[in-house]
Amino acid sequence: MERCRIVRDVLDALQVITGGRLVRGAEDLSGNNHFVVTKTSDIPGKAVTELPGLVWGSPDRPVRRVAVLMTLTENAIELAAATNADCLVAHHPVADGANAGGVTIRNYFDLYGLSLIEVHEVFHGLHPGIPWLHGHRPFRTEIAYGGVPGNVLFVGDPLPEVRTLGDVVQRLDHLMGVNLYCELADYERTLRHCDDMGDVCSCAKGQILLGTPETSLGKVLHIFPHTGFSPEHLQKAREEHPEVNTVIASISRILPGSPLLAVARELGLNVVCGNTHAMEIYENGLPLAVALQDLLPDLDIRIFRERTTSIPVFGFGSEEMRRYGERMAREHLERRNAAPGR
Repeated sequence: MERCRIVRDVLDALQVITGGRLVRGAEDLSGNNHFVVTKTSDIPGKAVTELPGLVWGSPDRPVRRVAVLMTLTENAIELAAATNADCLVAHHPVADGANAGGVTIRNYFDLYGLSLIEVHEVFHGLHPGIPWLHGHRPFRTEIAYGGVPGNVLFVGDPLPEVRTLGDVVQRLDHLMGVNLYCELADYERTLRHCDDMGDVCSCAKGQILLGTPETSLGKVLHIFPHTGFSPEHLQKAREEHPEVNTVIASISRILPGSPLLAVARELGLNVVCGNTHAMEIYENGLPLAVALQDLLPDLDIRIFRERTTSIPVFGFGSEEMRRYGERMAREHLERRNAAPGR
């Protein structure tokens, strides 16, 4: 007889994967679990508390198909309902009224009979996959560098086959299948008769900011700028590891003219931008999905990913839809909101 899996089985598997980091009960919400973290930019009402574990649904609810995804959106919710996925495991933390299309998670998820689990910080630091993809083997891993939760730092030695900065960029292009995304973007431009459109995976590829493709990689300081990694952190990390030659920035990027890049230049470091956040579904989502499939072989595990494109406003949609947009804007929105005296 086929075993009927429940949400609790998925949670138990995630406890194995994370080493017991998930929230176990109300006691973990009172400071006993340091992965329960509130993150805020001090914008009133916009703080979000990470709650690693079951966010919505009953632990006893049956599960037949699990979807692993990076960030919960209404697209993912609708895809789950349309493809009979009944449990979503989101890497990033979720918030009511934000990750569910502007409505409450309760109403949306109960409508479709979905359960929701989030992991994020409890998953960070569990595997060396991101360094490996970027061509180095870490000998130091921090997940809260400088006392900042989520401020991940790797220090590593280059893999034998990765000798130069150019090797890093070529390795990423090959492993992440960037050529496929470039072909998809080219095909979509042709279909839409719109040359001025871009795809996040083909536009935000690996890039050398300081150094040349022939520059030796050396020891690596691997940082994630969006986590709060500051110029001061870079100076401190270099003092701790004066043997480091190269900074690799991934998940987010260092932009030309940034203070981080200026400090790196002062310190004589090479700088390479690696994978962006758009590729994390491969970096962290795929290992998580494989581990769940191995631990729960009788469950159907799926991976959800979204593709983001940039299209000029008057090149978006079909000709009929563009006329729709123009009519709604010009007959209703622009007249209603016209400035006085216009």
